[in-house]
Amino acid sequence: MPAPAGSTFSVTNILGKHPVDARLDDEYTVDKQIGKGAFGVVRLGRCRATSETVAVKSISKAKLVCKEDVKDVQAEVAIMNLVGGHPHVVTLRSTHEDKDYVHIVMELCEGGELFDSIVEAGNFSEKKAAEVFRRMVEVVNHCHELGVMHRDLKPENFLLTAKGPDGELKLTDFGLGVFFKPGERFKDLVGSPYYVAPEVLRKNYSHQADMWSLGVILYILLSGLPPFWGDTEDQIFKMVGAVGLGLGLGGAEGRVDRLNL
Repeated sequence: MPAPAGSTFSVTNILGKHPVDARLDDEYTVDKQIGKGAFGVVRLGRCRATSETVAVKSISKAKLVCKEDVKDVQAEVAIMNLVGGHPHVVTLRSTHEDKDYVHIVMELCEGGELFDSIVEAGNFSEKKAAEVFRRMVEVVNHCHELGVMHRDLKPENFLLTAKGPDGELKLTDFGLGVFFKPGERFKDLVGSPYYVAPEVLRKNYSHQADMWSLGVILYILLSGLPPFWGDTEDQIFKMVGAVGLGLGLGGAEGRVDRLNL
């Protein structure tokens, strides 16, 4: 929502509480666009000192129209700093800020999105699906142990470091991520239609909603198709909600132990 008329809302010094490195142009050259999101773009970059190829996510301050938008960017950087270091989390290289953009520099995963690998293969064998899913559960548990809920788990947000069998799985895009405390409930309606948990649609959920999303991904890994389908978001949400009620406990909660790896 936009700032109220007459508001003194400002988007300067967004990363004031987080480590900010030198100017982006001083450390990196930036090339073609390789991705796009609601608040900015992802471009190919290269470190001037080491020649390492990186991904540069540039968030336009002009699109941050309220304090919540700014807090989301701050949370994304804080979360990446906290959960980074895990072998299946995309590594944060540096952060930069100028008058127009916040830049988040990350390792480049040249194998692309897991989504594309699923499309190319049609579906995964049970063995391969189990291997991939085990890594997903490991990294999501890592986030949860640190008090972080991702809230947008889907094949597009798992990247591969390389094409082929040597590619390591990496979780990325913490733009909807949030810190949580034990027992805390959330009401924000966030996520992607095919992967959102029933309790998210009811606006009363915990970090366990991430586990529902993982279950949907596992279904897609094995079948190549989403378990819920519709011509519109409303139709998809209706199907998800109906299945959630049928499970009895409102969706993911209380059912995590039934995921067999």
